[in-house]
Amino acid sequence: MEDGKLPAISRSLRYIQPSHYLLRIECVSAFMNTNIEKYESERFEAGGYKWRLCIYPNGNTKSIGKGYISLYLAIAETKKLPLGWELDADGKLTRFNVMKTQSGFPQFLSLDILNDPSNGYLMEDSCIFGAEVFVMKYGGKGECLSMIKQPVDGTFTWVIENFSTLKEEVFYSDVFTVEDFKWKLILYPRGSSKTRNKSVSLFLELVDCETLDNQSNKELVLPLKEGMGSPFTSV
Repeated sequence: MEDGKLPAISRSLRYIQPSHYLLRIECVSAFMNTNIEKYESERFEAGGYKWRLCIYPNGNTKSIGKGYISLYLAIAETKKLPLGWELDADGKLTRFNVMKTQSGFPQFLSLDILNDPSNGYLMEDSCIFGAEVFVMKYGGKGECLSMIKQPVDGTFTWVIENFSTLKEEVFYSDVFTVEDFKWKLILYPRGSSKTRNKSVSLFLELVDCETLDNQSNKELVLPLKEGMGSPFTSV
């Protein structure tokens, strides 16, 4: 939601009820005259997550909802979700994360419109609210660009994420400079031709070898680290 703006409500007429959850409120007139500021529904499951509907019968006064019914969708059981979780319920306005566990509309329906029988929202002093939740699951490709400063101590660190899921035969690191020479690492996750499917192969390549005279010698150490908390192993 942008500052000073309300999320848009798309209104359409349909005869099929919401497929994931229905909340029927009977004696709406009595419900509006209670001291209930916020009502939370029972939990329901959709898209692999647990949810609740949250209704403010006289509006969420903390978010310009006075004179309206305020309606929100809230994700439940967040303590069971992994650290740093985030998901989209429709890819537009309903992004949920640890800092935002509910999303909805402070001005969902005017109380004047609700209480007018000609509008058809009330039947025998009862009203039904519903929810359909479609969680976006991203299966596309992506990449991560990391800007690495040139090493000042002759050390270059190459972080490879999700190593066990790598499918390409060979990977190349960014070119880095040490002592005025340009280098890059070459990785074969399943081994090079001689060690195929037996071990990981890692090579250091001098990129600008034409600048190296025949008398130059360099010492090579390739340390490997299994995890973020593991020590380095030099080879």
